Amino acid sequence: MGSLMSFLVKSSQTRNGLCLLEYRSQPGHEPPPHIHLDQDEAFYLLEGELEVYCMGQVETARAGEALFLPRNQAHAWYVMSPKIRALIMTNPGGMDEYFEAMSSPATGMELPPAATTYALADPALAMMTGERYGIKILTPMETAELLPHYPGFGVQRYHRSR
Repeated sequence: MGSLMSFLVKSSQTRNGLCLLEYRSQPGHEPPPHIHLDQDEAFYLLEGELEVYCMGQVETARAGEALFLPRNQAHAWYVMSPKIRALIMTNPGGMDEYFEAMSSPATGMELPPAATTYALADPALAMMTGERYGIKILTPMETAELLPHYPGFGVQRYHRSR
C-alpha cells in the first residue's frame, strides 16, 4: 500500500519455488508487523536504509547490504531514508500473489505521493488476505510480545531533517 513492486520472477515461473521482486517504498508506507508462516524472506538493499526488527534484534540495513528474515519469525521495519529500493526474494514463492491481491497496477514508476497506507487502511483486508497467503498480521498485543524493541506500528521514525 503506497509502495511499488515489480515482479522480476513470479512464483508461477518457478513452480512456487521462489519469487523475486523489486520493492520501492518511503517512510510511512511500511507494512504492519507480520510473520510469514511458510516463507523465508531475503532483502538486498539497492538504495536507502531500513531499520529492521526480528528475533529480538534491531538491525540497520543500508544500500549494498542484505538481510535474512526466517519463516515463522515476527518482523517489521521502518524506512529510514527518503525512499528505499530493494530486491526481495521469498522461498518458497507466493508473496507476489499476496501483493497482487492487495494492490492495483501502477500507472507509473514514481512512488505515489498520497497513497493509502497500511496504517490508514482498515486492517481487516490485510489480515484476511494475508491469512489466504500464509502471512499473519500481528495484533498490537502480539507485536509487543514478539517484537519488544519495536516502537509501534504507524510511529514516525524517519525525520526529513536528517
